[in-house]
Amino acid sequence: MNKPSIPKGTRDFTPEEMARRNYIFSTIRSVFRLYGFQQIETPAMENLSTLMGKYGEEGDKLLFKILNSGDWRQGITEAEFAGSTVPQLTNRISEKGLRYDLTVPFARFVVQNRDKIQFPFRRYQIQPVWRADRPQKGRYREFYQCDVDVVGTDSLLCETELIQIVEEVYRRLGIRVCLHLNNRKILAGIAEVIGEAERLTDITVAIDKMDKIGIDNVNRELQEKGLSEQAITHLQPILNLTGTNEEKLIKLTDILASSDTGLLGIEETKEVLSLCRDTGVTLPVMLDLTLARGLNYYTGAIFEVKALDVEMGSITGGGRYDNLTGIFGMPGVSGVGISFGADRIYDVLNQLSLYPEHNSEQTCLLFAHFGDAERKHCLGLASALRREGVNTEVYPDICKIKKQMNYADQKHIPFVAIVGSEEMQSGTVMLKNMLTGEQQSVAGKDILVHIKSV
Repeated sequence: MNKPSIPKGTRDFTPEEMARRNYIFSTIRSVFRLYGFQQIETPAMENLSTLMGKYGEEGDKLLFKILNSGDWRQGITEAEFAGSTVPQLTNRISEKGLRYDLTVPFARFVVQNRDKIQFPFRRYQIQPVWRADRPQKGRYREFYQCDVDVVGTDSLLCETELIQIVEEVYRRLGIRVCLHLNNRKILAGIAEVIGEAERLTDITVAIDKMDKIGIDNVNRELQEKGLSEQAITHLQPILNLTGTNEEKLIKLTDILASSDTGLLGIEETKEVLSLCRDTGVTLPVMLDLTLARGLNYYTGAIFEVKALDVEMGSITGGGRYDNLTGIFGMPGVSGVGISFGADRIYDVLNQLSLYPEHNSEQTCLLFAHFGDAERKHCLGLASALRREGVNTEVYPDICKIKKQMNYADQKHIPFVAIVGSEEMQSGTVMLKNMLTGEQQSVAGKDILVHIKSV
């Protein structure tokens, strides 16, 4: 019999691991709410017509597609089945796919619910997404995103608030990070001044891999895409600009003097940085001209956040999109958002051992007992403690106390209340602190006081 397994790029999570993940989710959720964002959810699967063409050619390849229900080969002859290319066949046998991210489904949601929501609309969403990617360290096929977006306003104050949210989330989690900032208009301006305005997508897809494959391989990919040697040569000093953010922007202003689009991107970047100073942001923000974020729908500011103490890809990313809802028949609605990668954050916290010593989901007290009468007596005491918000268990089986104590030890339960016939008669419990080994007789009504005092 084959041993059961799960698909590569997916993971099971134990109760202890889930408690840690829920700590991440609750931390992020609480910060989102501080800024007035409200939660929505969308289906795990969307129509392929909603998803296809929104992420660029490479993104489309990573969509998990779902076979049509029932006889998915219905209406296709053997000759057609044998002679069709994979894309042609996929279009006929698959109408739905698992969502690739939360942003495109959100744009679809806004269009479908335009009469029910108030603009500017501030939403957050914490749900899993799926990508048919090659699994590797920090890269999964199923993973959670924690998205926060505001649509219906062009104000760059929104970009600044997102940076503030990043700062507060990682301050609470204890992770030191740096936020990398760029603007797609600056990238468009660069493509213009090197004479390759029509190849913006090719350029952004290539340079976005700079930190993974290095400048030589980026240049090789640009050559393969058909960029001229002159354009590639012209691009090198731009990508290698050094100095402070202000110094880079001054140099860029000269380089992009002939590009109105590029100059607009510079002005937007200056305003975002200025607003960050005005609002007291202390998070390190670095202008990074190699940051491109390959998704086609970005049109303005783009962000990526990287942990400073762990070798890991970006753990948060996002940007401004001016007309994503336009592809669903509702043009002119600008939005901006960021996505926290919960699975990568989870890995970072594990590597740095930054989780709290105790979690709110852990059982705080176990009632151990000597027999059926004592067990029944424990039920009332447990109910009273639960009403006070104490996570409490009553050991379900009648067995030796040693086994019950081992159970508490294995589950890292900090307190055990032992109840025998004497305790029943006196209305007490023998309360044991499992961390120190100390135990004392405590009145049933005083258990809560003793637990909280430790």
